[in-house]
Amino acid sequence: MEPAHPADRVPSEPVPTSPAPTGEPALVEPTGETALVEPAGAGRAEASVPREPSATDPVDPPAPPPAVEARRSDRSPKDMAISLLVLLIPIALLLAFYRGFLGGDQATPVDPAPAIEQARSANAFPVSEPAGLGDGWRTVTARYQTVDDGSSLRLGYLTPEGQGAQLVQSNVPAERLLPSELTEKAQPQGQTDLAGRNWQRYTARANEQAFVLLEPNRTVIVVGDARESELRQLAGSLR
Repeated sequence: MEPAHPADRVPSEPVPTSPAPTGEPALVEPTGETALVEPAGAGRAEASVPREPSATDPVDPPAPPPAVEARRSDRSPKDMAISLLVLLIPIALLLAFYRGFLGGDQATPVDPAPAIEQARSANAFPVSEPAGLGDGWRTVTARYQTVDDGSSLRLGYLTPEGQGAQLVQSNVPAERLLPSELTEKAQPQGQTDLAGRNWQRYTARANEQAFVLLEPNRTVIVVGDARESELRQLAGSLR
């Protein structure tokens, strides 16, 4: 038998290899199987324990808050108009009920008798009282008042047409009473006879007119924004 060729022989025992010099990787002779080589330092990384942060560690700045986008209204003008209409309808119904059924915006009638009796008891001047005005006239104010230079009886009326008229009887001197009741620009506009008495027509405040009766111991004024015919009726009813 011929001796095997040195190149075909397989050593019966592995040939020991010399250790690799320090700092150089060891040369592993392939054996036909894939060698699993663990990276250097892997074991140390797994075995490491996380440490607590210290005060000297750099602190990351806080993240800025997310930007809030301005929300734009998605409601159209038509939707806003409908919403407003829904609010106004109940208000209109309440006002209609208040005025139509509860008598809103209407002055509350008062009894003028106590104020008239007080003026007569004071006996400061002759006191006249309207008579025969009819049911359409309503007394809404009645007051007797004493001032430094005299006293006055005021009766306020709401006419059948819903306008205002006031009857003033006073012993305050006319030169002081007329400017305070009719403004300082009040001027006589001529005379007129009402129920047998001689009245003076006077200008008054805007959209008002007046009738004035000048007597020795009292002055009577009928003034208001009512029509002239209603003011004449009130002045002529005094008894």
